[in-house]
Amino acid sequence: MKKAVVIVLVLFGVALLFDKLLMPLYISQGSVKVVPDVTNMAYESASQKLRMSGFEAIKSYHVKYLSNVDSNLVISQTPQAGMEVKPGRNIYLVVNRREKPGFPMPDFVGRPEVEARQAAARTDILLVGVQVSPVTHPEENGKVLSQSIPAQTMVKPGTAASFIIGRYETSALGVKKIALPDVLGMSLAQARQIIADAGLKVGTVTTEYSSLLVPNTVISQKPAVGSYMSPEQLVELTVVTAE
Repeated sequence: MKKAVVIVLVLFGVALLFDKLLMPLYISQGSVKVVPDVTNMAYESASQKLRMSGFEAIKSYHVKYLSNVDSNLVISQTPQAGMEVKPGRNIYLVVNRREKPGFPMPDFVGRPEVEARQAAARTDILLVGVQVSPVTHPEENGKVLSQSIPAQTMVKPGTAASFIIGRYETSALGVKKIALPDVLGMSLAQARQIIADAGLKVGTVTTEYSSLLVPNTVISQKPAVGSYMSPEQLVELTVVTAE
């Protein structure tokens, strides 16, 4: 009889210990909190809200630069809002990159025009002008002869550039094509002489004001340097004026 009473008391004590000590400890160790929604908030405000809820904010960056999203705005969060997690857990907040990084200018020379245009679009190069220049070799037809920014030059997204595309033209029998010489930086008189010596003629001469450059200096020529032209074809020049 005494042994049965002792067993009952022991079992009662174990149940009391489990109910009053072990169970509360187990519950406290297994407590969870709901992650608040901080998307579309400024990072500083989102971080403060998470701290007040018992979490720690960790900043991370979106894999792509988003031109229409502010760099301080929370785009997404991990774990997501509404999830139940342990208190003190890190919440990763994704924000936009402040600026899209620069990159080396691609080499477009020799590529077909369509391929070069597609490559420029993929790399966010803004084509502001595509000139056509006659070529004497059929294999150069439709290909990029030159680019305004040399390959491997470090540029930023949205950088403006231009191409010169070759166009094959069959010339009349016995008529030789002439490569337009480079007269940029020369005086107008020197440029006239060089162009005449090459078998070409100076056409329209326009002026452009500059307080920094030497007056009467050639700063632009059209067609572009190296373009193939027929004898006696006109070359347009732009020179500096101080007035």
